[in-house]
Formats: sequence, C-alpha cells, structure tokens
Amino acid sequence: MSDKSIKESVEQLIATVKSNPKLANSVFRASTYSDNSGFTVRSEIRGFIVPIDEPRDLGGSDTAPNPVELLLSALGGCQEIVYRAFAAMLGIEIKSIEVHAKGSIDLHGFLGLAEVPAGFSSISFTTRIVSSASPESISQLARLVEKHCPVQDTLARPIPIRGKVELLQPGDLAGAVEIITSSV
Repeated sequence: MSDKSIKESVEQLIATVKSNPKLANSVFRASTYSDNSGFTVRSEIRGFIVPIDEPRDLGGSDTAPNPVELLLSALGGCQEIVYRAFAAMLGIEIKSIEVHAKGSIDLHGFLGLAEVPAGFSSISFTTRIVSSASPESISQLARLVEKHCPVQDTLARPIPIRGKVELLQPGDLAGAVEIITSSV
C-alpha cells in the first residue's frame, strides 16, 4: 500500500469517526482453543488462525511463538502501523521500519515458586527507520507514535481485566456452570 493510499485510508477513517463518533468505540475479539495436545493452542482472530506453543525448554513442542512473544510482536507490529499512518499524514517518506522488542520475565512468578510478577518485569524495543527525513521530523513522528500506539498504551497503563471460568461436563455444551470469576 502506498503512502498516498495509507493517507487516504487514515483521512477516511478520521472523517467517518468525526461524522459518527459512536463508530470510534471498537471491540476486537480473539478466541483460543486448546485440546489435549500439550501446550499447543489455536487462536482464531477474524478468520485468521494463529498457532501458539511454548519453546522446548519451557515444556512445549516449539511449533509456534509463545504468548509473551506474540505480545512483543503485537507491540512491534502496532508501532510500525502507527509509524506508517502518521508518516503518511505528515508527508514523511519511510523506506522501511523494523522494531526489535525484548521482555524480561522471572519464571519464579509463572511457576509459583516466589512472590514475583508472573509477567514481564520490563519491555524494551529499538525502532530502526530508513528515511531521508530529518532527525527532527523522525523525532516528532516517534513522539506521536509513542503517544498514539494502542498496544504500547495498553501495556503502559493499568486497565481492568475481568474473566470467568465456566465448567462444562463432557458432552454437555449447554449446561455451563460458572465457577470462578476474576477481576484484576
């Protein structure tokens, strides 16, 4: 997709949301499915199938990325999309973008061996941009991306997460019993 097409798409989205503000409230969905085959999981998102697994050293079959790697990938992918959108709007030509993200986890928390967080204790990333734009323009662009990247924003602030567990007996898909609810 060309910068012109990206700019036209973003401008159309802005016009649509301005004319009908209710359309700004989007809901995204993903479902995951695990059968009785170790740590392999199938994620379905808008008709796309995304496999999930764990590396061998964490007990998996190493057939796909694990959930925390996908989270880092989501951060990098979101950053790149937001860079492209704002660069197109500002008329900044970008030849290529790469985001290299890494996160540190203390497995003691995941394994229940210590009272430390189960998730990332830190996330860092490096963005490489190939562009003939000035350093000042890229700096302005980077500030916009850091402010408006949905995944970075979600990771950077506390948000409510609610979940529930429903127990189904084999063969009884209609009689789910809610047994646990959680609110983090």
